[in-house]
Amino acid sequence: MSALTWLGVAALGGVGAVLRFVVDGTVAARSRGVLPVGTLAVNLSGAFLLGLLAGLTLRGDALLLAGTATLGSYTTFSTWMLETQRLVEDGEGRAAALNVGLSLAAGLAAVALGRALG
Repeated sequence: MSALTWLGVAALGGVGAVLRFVVDGTVAARSRGVLPVGTLAVNLSGAFLLGLLAGLTLRGDALLLAGTATLGSYTTFSTWMLETQRLVEDGEGRAAALNVGLSLAAGLAAVALGRALG
C-alpha cells in the first residue's frame, strides 16, 4: 500500500468520523424518545452506502478508501452496543430489544437496497 493511500485512509477516516458526529448529533437533538435514533440513522445510512459501493463493484484502493476508511469510521458498532447496554441498565429492555431488532432488520434492508441500486 502506497504512502498516498495511507494518507487517504487517514484523511477520509477523519471525514467519516466528523460526519458521524454531525449526523448523530443533529438527529438525536430532534428526537424525544429513549431509542438512540442518531446512531440508528448513522448506521442505516452507512449500511445503505456500503451496499451501494458493493453494487458498484468498487475494487482495490477505491473500495479501501470509500468503504473501509470513510464508511468504516462513519458507522459505529461499538456505540450501538453501548447504547443498547445502557438501555438495558436503565430498565428499558423493550427499547433495547427494539434497537437491536430494528438495527439488524433495517440495516440488512438498507444494504440490500444500496446493492440493488448500485
